[in-house]
Amino acid sequence: MTWGNRSVLMEFVFLAYPSHPELSALSFLGVSLVYTLIISGNVLIVVAIQTEVRLHTPMYYFLGSLSGVEICYTAVVVPHILANILQSEKTITLLSCATQMVFFIGLGSTDCFLLAVMAYDRYVAICHPLRYPLIMTSTLCVRLVVASVVIGLVLSLQMVAFIFSLPFCQTPGIEHFFCDVPPVMRLVCASSHIHEQSVLVAATLAIAVPFLLIATSYSFIVAAVLRIHSAAGRHRAFSTCSSHLTVVLLQYGCCAFMYLRPSSSYSAKQDQFISLVYTLGTPLLNPLIYTLRNSEMKGAIGRVLTRSCFSQIN
Repeated sequence: MTWGNRSVLMEFVFLAYPSHPELSALSFLGVSLVYTLIISGNVLIVVAIQTEVRLHTPMYYFLGSLSGVEICYTAVVVPHILANILQSEKTITLLSCATQMVFFIGLGSTDCFLLAVMAYDRYVAICHPLRYPLIMTSTLCVRLVVASVVIGLVLSLQMVAFIFSLPFCQTPGIEHFFCDVPPVMRLVCASSHIHEQSVLVAATLAIAVPFLLIATSYSFIVAAVLRIHSAAGRHRAFSTCSSHLTVVLLQYGCCAFMYLRPSSSYSAKQDQFISLVYTLGTPLLNPLIYTLRNSEMKGAIGRVLTRSCFSQIN
């Protein structure tokens, strides 16, 4: 059967949604509230970085790019989740499922590469402070962000093209809220070991490689900070990295658990919970982590909100 015919004739059914109307209403309200907070928090960060001249530095440029990616990342799946909660038939065509997975995995991979880029930025700032303006030029910053997006989407496209070239079983039920790799791979009818290994290689490139780059950057950072004689200097250096490290641990912990493990440990209910954490929890916590631990960001967001309030009053 050709891809065009498969995409028209075959549909997947999502089985993870609650069937009781009361639970559906509570789920809709809860997801809507979290999604509103995610969009509001990340938009505030982007606007604050764009409007505050003092934040026009590589570190905040990467943070703004990360927030922009988080907005797009959640927009790929959360509106579809909200629509499915309200609909009686929670189905998706094969082509729509593949498209959703491409952008979801691609933007998630972009997050990972951007966190690696941010670690490199901190490495240059702490280990080579005098050369920092010469190394982290605006041109390099733009190229690093574009490269993160392109690499993430290319890896995702290759992985998804491989998965959807495989034969699926007749049972179209997905034990999940959206099209993610582990639950869709459970529907593949072909010999699974080779295919699982192929998907694992792609996931390793998107997750483990950026993590190794982050670990390498921080090994040099720790060595440089320990050579600082002043306790205040060491504290100041570590404080510039604490927010980034917190986000890295949260992001990579969820991603590694979800994608870098054998299928024998697969649990539908467990994966549904973890997927909600990295789909809703991480994009919600990132703005809070970077804002609450950064006085410059708090001040900038406060001024954005103040200007917005005054403009509405006038």
